[in-house]
Amino acid sequence: MEPREVSTKSMRKRRSWEQTKEEEEPQQVPSGEDKCLDIITAHIEWKRHMEVTKSEVLAQVHAQLNKLLDKALEEAAHTFPQRLKKGPGKKQSREKEKVLEKQKVFVDQQSLLDPVLNFNLFIFAFGQLPTALTAWLCMFLYTLLVPYKALQLWATSLKTVRFPKLFTVAMAAVLLACHAAGLGFCPIYTAVSYRLGPASRFIVILEQIRFLMKSHSFLRESVPPILQSTSQDGKVHPPEFSTYLYFLFCPTLIYRENYPRTPYVRWTYVIQNFAKFLGCVFYLHLIMVHHCVPVFTNLSKQPFTVKTLVLSIFNATLPGMVLLLACFFGLLHCWQNAFAEMLRFADRTFYKDWWNSTSFSTYYRKWNVTVHDWLYCYIYQDFLWLLRGKGRAVAMLSVFIVSAAVHEYSFTLCFGFFYPVMFTLFAIFGVIFNFILNDKRTSPVWNVLMWIFLFVGQGIQVCLYCQEWYAQIDCPLKERTFWGIVTPRSWSCRT
Repeated sequence: MEPREVSTKSMRKRRSWEQTKEEEEPQQVPSGEDKCLDIITAHIEWKRHMEVTKSEVLAQVHAQLNKLLDKALEEAAHTFPQRLKKGPGKKQSREKEKVLEKQKVFVDQQSLLDPVLNFNLFIFAFGQLPTALTAWLCMFLYTLLVPYKALQLWATSLKTVRFPKLFTVAMAAVLLACHAAGLGFCPIYTAVSYRLGPASRFIVILEQIRFLMKSHSFLRESVPPILQSTSQDGKVHPPEFSTYLYFLFCPTLIYRENYPRTPYVRWTYVIQNFAKFLGCVFYLHLIMVHHCVPVFTNLSKQPFTVKTLVLSIFNATLPGMVLLLACFFGLLHCWQNAFAEMLRFADRTFYKDWWNSTSFSTYYRKWNVTVHDWLYCYIYQDFLWLLRGKGRAVAMLSVFIVSAAVHEYSFTLCFGFFYPVMFTLFAIFGVIFNFILNDKRTSPVWNVLMWIFLFVGQGIQVCLYCQEWYAQIDCPLKERTFWGIVTPRSWSCRT
């Protein structure tokens, strides 16, 4: 029972008591003293009644509280053993769950290194490698025998023929025709007809260009001394075959009969450089698989927007720069140093500190010293000789045009499509930056700016060439027309 109910009952009792008292007492007109006595008596009776009511209410509240407390204690005593029983059970179930979680579960999944060691792209890139090596052997034998024998025949017959100038022109025409067939048509036919992989095509095309540059340097450096000795009625001495054979393998494009030589070969150094070169090849494969292929595989399936193009260029910036540095270290350092050490070639200046360049003109001179020397000697200087020392800007422009054309030629044949990104960057932006960022720029700020331009340029190359590669796969030509072949497919391909 609640305290509110107890107080209600007491009030009812009080009213009934007052009513009975009024009924029992006769109604008399009280006097003054009687009236005071009655008030005192009523007050005393009321006080007693309140004390009785108070004791009853307290007794009832105390009884109710005792009942509630006893009930709570009984419930607690009844549920406590069950809690003791349930507690260890839950703990044991959790321990069992942990044990089950630690148990070996077998599922169908690959090893973590499988994506890294997946060489499908590598195998595709070096497809038809034996055919490429056969083509290289044919080009090497041609370059070794035909130019040397042509020079020897011309040198020994120059004094005996009646018309030496006509004979010289005829020999030059025949040699050019042989070059067009042996070092021109055959490598291109092999790369295209036998469907070589991109890396195998690079081997064939780059070696084709190297043999052309080597044979040109050999003839260009050997003909003037022979002409001079003939005009002075001296004995004609063609270069020795061994010097020419050595020149075909040594890491230089400028022919000399003698080069500075090291005393011995460090074969450990050779093995280390070849191992580093293979590491660079593997690293290039890794960058392509994990940073280029996932980005550009489905890019042609998305709607073309400027935002998508800009984001894809920025995605390709870092991989493009890593590819550039890996190619530089693998080819210009490891590969050339390995052959220089085997041939005891002492001059190892294959590159200079191009990374410290504050101008693009300095960068072009220091990036690839071997190729720069050939361009300077046989394009720039010979062009100035034809112009009689005038037109240096035109001579420099001719160097850029030749370099851009050769780069674009190699990329076109190796990738199998025409997309003049390299030619545009070399022949247009390269020329502009060469004149704007010239040798007068010496502040370190220009070095930072040069690196920014390199990053952006590499991102543009990798982005556009990768887009075109997958566009050629996703959107093949229905009719092979001239404009269809020379128009980039990525401009209109949306699958």
